[in-house]
Amino acid sequence: MNEYLKLSREVAEALETGRPVVALESTIISHGMPYPQNVEMARTCERLIRENGAVPATCAILGGRLCVGLEEDQLEYLGKAGQSVVKASRRDIPRLIAQKQDGATTVAATMILAKLAGVRIFATGGIGGVHRGAETTMDISADLEELGRTEVAVICAGAKSILDLGLTLEYLETKGVPVIGYGTAELPAFYTRTSGFKVDCRMDTPEEIAATLRVSHSLGLGHGTLIVNPIPEEYSMDPAYIGGVIDSAVAEANAKGIHGKEITPFLLGRIKDATAGKSLESNIALVYNNVKLAARIAALLG
Repeated sequence: MNEYLKLSREVAEALETGRPVVALESTIISHGMPYPQNVEMARTCERLIRENGAVPATCAILGGRLCVGLEEDQLEYLGKAGQSVVKASRRDIPRLIAQKQDGATTVAATMILAKLAGVRIFATGGIGGVHRGAETTMDISADLEELGRTEVAVICAGAKSILDLGLTLEYLETKGVPVIGYGTAELPAFYTRTSGFKVDCRMDTPEEIAATLRVSHSLGLGHGTLIVNPIPEEYSMDPAYIGGVIDSAVAEANAKGIHGKEITPFLLGRIKDATAGKSLESNIALVYNNVKLAARIAALLG
């Protein structure tokens, strides 16, 4: 095992005995939602994973250790500390270890920790992608690079709709990352079930997805797989309405010169305020939907 890796007892025992494990990120706790909803969401995600036959492994960097599986007090700490905790991607990991600091793991960093631990399934809300205007800013999430180089399957509700979804799909295609729609032939856009963009293929059962992941693993192709799971119908927001809200938030971010790792928390905060909290409710619902599917797929992989 990697010298910097620290597994919780529950995760270590699960991996030793071949029980299914699902990784979870921690940036969604510290940067994605306000306290106490963030901690409540994290605890519920772990409970739902257990109820669906797998073991949860929330990931974070704490005191310079790569933690896979957190205790209750650690979840509480990340929730209360919020954005004062470093939002950690691939480039930040060595520095945080060397300086024995804390970091909330993004999708990219969580994939790295999961791979080091031997966890093949990871559930989150939505991935990062190609930001609007990237043809001039080159603002492209490290999540996409990680999907192209790290063999972990990521279950999400699509790329966040604050992004350029068409270019995000093009980038994933270039990196050789398959995009599988669970029960859909169209890329969901986080808050909405549709986007107008087609995915590579549609699969309607966890069994189909697990079989594909099994073959990909045996071939040793070395890339991740993106499984997109639409937000539940009752929590889906009107595309025209949420599109207008996002456009306004993006315009404000541009006017204020906000970019890089700061832009996503800023935009999500503005969207929550503009929708009177309804976007937060949708965000939480889609995360729960994703962790349940991830647990079912992980249980089939064994």
